[in-house]
Amino acid sequence: MLFNKEYVVNFLADLLNTPSPTGDTSKAIALVDSEFKKMGIKTYKTSKNALVATIDGQNTSYQKTLSGHVDTLGGMVKDIKPSGRIIFTQLGGYAFNAVEGEYCTISTSEGKEYTGTILINKASTHVHGAKTKSTERSEENMEIRLDEVVKSDKDTKDLGIDIGDFVYLNPRVEITDSGFIKSRHLDDKAGIASIMGACKYITENNIKLPHTVNLFISNYEEVGHGASSGIPENTKEFVAIDMAALGEGQSSDEYNVTICAKDSSGPYDFELRKKLIKLAKDNNLDYKVDIYPFYGSDASAAMRAGGNFKHGLIGPGVDASHSLERTHVNALENTTKLCIAYMMDQA
Repeated sequence: MLFNKEYVVNFLADLLNTPSPTGDTSKAIALVDSEFKKMGIKTYKTSKNALVATIDGQNTSYQKTLSGHVDTLGGMVKDIKPSGRIIFTQLGGYAFNAVEGEYCTISTSEGKEYTGTILINKASTHVHGAKTKSTERSEENMEIRLDEVVKSDKDTKDLGIDIGDFVYLNPRVEITDSGFIKSRHLDDKAGIASIMGACKYITENNIKLPHTVNLFISNYEEVGHGASSGIPENTKEFVAIDMAALGEGQSSDEYNVTICAKDSSGPYDFELRKKLIKLAKDNNLDYKVDIYPFYGSDASAAMRAGGNFKHGLIGPGVDASHSLERTHVNALENTTKLCIAYMMDQA
């Protein structure tokens, strides 16, 4: 199964460098849509602007849908201080200490962009002493220092910045010679890259799939309702491709594809899980099975919305999820190969 690994890594880098916080995902959706069209895959958008691509198969009544979410963590302007600095509210669930000191970009409703830095409001130890360490990292105590000459709230507003403008976190994408990909937002852009790699393999090899396969690219997963609507009607199996969380008590690592047995929403479909494990074994893939107590996916959202299909979850291992994330090209390879095997499976 010789898929184009270089394509997967290069596309991932492009996608990571395309900002797409929840609520402002049009640029990333357009990038994915363009790639599908280059492959000759037809697409459409749902009413919520999620993207759906379809590869026709022999069986159109029993369809498989794979999903990945393009939306990421980020922020939104909540208020402007008398000093001209910005108070922001978070998009998605992350600890504020994970973004302290990060460079960011403010994107206005008129399309202007301004850079800045996320800081605690008592950042200087020379001024605040021990308070710099003891101050709680919370929404009330964080601010954005703009890289503009602003001395008042009016100065900031005169730039065109206002409440509701989006805050993009600098992804800081790096690909090392040892095969690691370091970046914010690998959740779930690594999953999207694996989906695209699988589609490229299918189309370039002119493979006729046994079942019609849909690719559902959601845009509201980080806030819990990404795949709660718009799933193609004849979907009988729904597999979310999302990052696998690593850490104490978890079996996942940065080199394997993980097959999830259960998360905070409950167990995934047992029969579908067994099918995915068999495919991993039959194709000699490096895989793990894991359980995530503080995790939900698009498959979870689809089930809560009343989805009448089997649901599963797989994905590449990502270290330090919702923080300074990292994965390895081996995890992308194993995930992409499992996607291909699943798409080609007769069952």
